[in-house]
Amino acid sequence: MVMENKLNITNQAELKKVEEKISKQKAKQLFETGEIDRVEVGTFKGLAQIHKVLFEDIYDFAGQIRKVNIAKGNFRFAPLAYLDAAIANIDKMPQTTFDEIVEKYIEMNIAHPFREGNGRSMRIWLDLMFKKGIRKVIDWSLVSREDYFSAMERSVVKDIEIKHLLKNALTDKINEQAIFMKGIDMSYYYEGYNEYKTEEI
Repeated sequence: MVMENKLNITNQAELKKVEEKISKQKAKQLFETGEIDRVEVGTFKGLAQIHKVLFEDIYDFAGQIRKVNIAKGNFRFAPLAYLDAAIANIDKMPQTTFDEIVEKYIEMNIAHPFREGNGRSMRIWLDLMFKKGIRKVIDWSLVSREDYFSAMERSVVKDIEIKHLLKNALTDKINEQAIFMKGIDMSYYYEGYNEYKTEEI
């Protein structure tokens, strides 16, 4: 079933392509206009800001907490009944050290607050926390899709693997456009979107 969208696209493959192009353009604008530096760091409000910018031209629910229960494979994300409380608790979590930031990211991933586009928004959100907290960001081109997903799946029980993976990909090139653009492309590739290069659109 094709997700209801503002563009009235009824073909899944077409929607995927258009969503990738528009939201990558918006991610690029977020960086180039400096709007990214005005995002509230490490809060749900900031994450919702990012999500809204990326997806507001495509979905009515951009930046809004989901109203349905969702699962990925065998994993069920936070049930609706507990979602508001989970988000409120995550907002209170500290974010000053590498470990604290990754732990906060894992909890937000379990919450999965949006209907669609969680991973892509949250990886930008994660990098903003790293940038502010430890003056580093992830060079996502160094993190393989398979390693990332398997580490994230296991992070619910044990976070050692994802911490190791991300720590080894840290860079101090926190303001470099090339690192940001590569990060967007890799983040989208994780989710199966690899039709366009962010720099070229």
